[in-house]
Amino acid sequence: MLQTTQRLEWTAAGPDERLEYATLDVPLDYTDPGGERVSIAVSRLRAKDPVRRRGILLGVSGGPGGDGGQGRDLPGRLYDTPLADVYDLIGFDPRGTGASTQLCIEVTPTTAPFDSRPSDDVFTAMAADMYEREQGCRRAGGTLRPHINTRNTARDMDAIRAALGEDRISFLGYAYGSYVGVVYGTMFPARLDRSVLDSCVHPGWTWRRQFLAQAAAVRANVDRWSEWTARRDGHFGLGTTAHEVFAAVERVAARLEAQPHGTHARTSFDGTVGSLATDRSAWEKLGLLVGGLLAATGQGDAERAGTLLARHSTGGWGARANEQVRQSVLEAVTLETEWPADLETYYADMRKCREKYPFGHGVLRAAPWVGAFRTFESPEPPTVPARDGYPVGLIVQADGDPLDDHEGGVAMAELLGHHLITVEDSGDHEVYVLSGANPQLEAYVEGYLVDGVLPPARVSVPGAHPAPAIPED
Repeated sequence: MLQTTQRLEWTAAGPDERLEYATLDVPLDYTDPGGERVSIAVSRLRAKDPVRRRGILLGVSGGPGGDGGQGRDLPGRLYDTPLADVYDLIGFDPRGTGASTQLCIEVTPTTAPFDSRPSDDVFTAMAADMYEREQGCRRAGGTLRPHINTRNTARDMDAIRAALGEDRISFLGYAYGSYVGVVYGTMFPARLDRSVLDSCVHPGWTWRRQFLAQAAAVRANVDRWSEWTARRDGHFGLGTTAHEVFAAVERVAARLEAQPHGTHARTSFDGTVGSLATDRSAWEKLGLLVGGLLAATGQGDAERAGTLLARHSTGGWGARANEQVRQSVLEAVTLETEWPADLETYYADMRKCREKYPFGHGVLRAAPWVGAFRTFESPEPPTVPARDGYPVGLIVQADGDPLDDHEGGVAMAELLGHHLITVEDSGDHEVYVLSGANPQLEAYVEGYLVDGVLPPARVSVPGAHPAPAIPED
């Protein structure tokens, strides 16, 4: 455990007037506590009902990469929940992100075309681009980059706890943040009280396997949409079987590719199909898009097809705020597990994704990663998750989560002995509050975190965004 007498000095100067802000200095390398320091930006929302206050609840949002540098915003996003009544809600930007000591980056040029179904001759260019990216990260990342990993983020959390003068924390983690909480509980079991893990990574997978599972999970959502659409052929006219509906999608992809600038159009289409298929409430929109594109491309109307694509594009392939920093931190964290050095391993998986999983970011999830060209070895092995002495917690997992597969939540619940809430027929990721109102889910999560009442060991709730109420044929 980190010993510290440092105390946080709070100020109202920050992006959310409801919160307080502070900065905590922690060791860059915890094996050298007297050496170089980095700063961790922290936020706090004081409990609204001090009489009922039961301590602090520390939240970690997704990543790796600190949710685009928005970690300090999380308490504000929970402002209207019962959690804000009884806990001081604590957020922070993980090391390397946001207002914390930020990882320096070097933007390297790319040569490979942006293609959801690249030909084999593009593979080597994609690998070369990633090699150059790793070299740029090495040059810019300096001494900080090797020390951006999950164990150090957990240690930073414990430094925040100590600086607040608290014996224990309760925890709410989303996506990668859920894994940070598991590692914290493994490293500091006496310091963890109640914990909710929302959208878990799989405890037994490397980062590479986690990425590959994302490609398959998006395709599973496309298949579910195909089945739903086939039962409503009178409305969509795409076929009466899932196979026929999916064949219609592939016809659109092939026709788009045959047009001028076809690779760009088909890649945009593949990305949009993946994004809309994961959102049950957008299933009608996707069906109408495919039908409209079938008609436009069948008539050779490239202009009409382009208009339809632009109108329905989800922007899923675009960059978000702080994208370069987020991506660089993501890459640094994922180097804590092993990556193949043999490029043919990646190429074989890319061929599979090109054929079976081209939607969303499918092929990119199989492509060579910076880990294939790593310029540093992690200073310590990753934590083997375990629960030894801290309370039984709660896991929330949507059955169609495209980023953290439902299988991961099941495996984490079994490993830790936690209770599992499955959000049924839902492609949501980061579900509690962040994916919209879901009264049944909220009752379970808040009943546990506020009152200590666990739901049954295995329970299901409906998703917050059901498919449109279109009658079946």
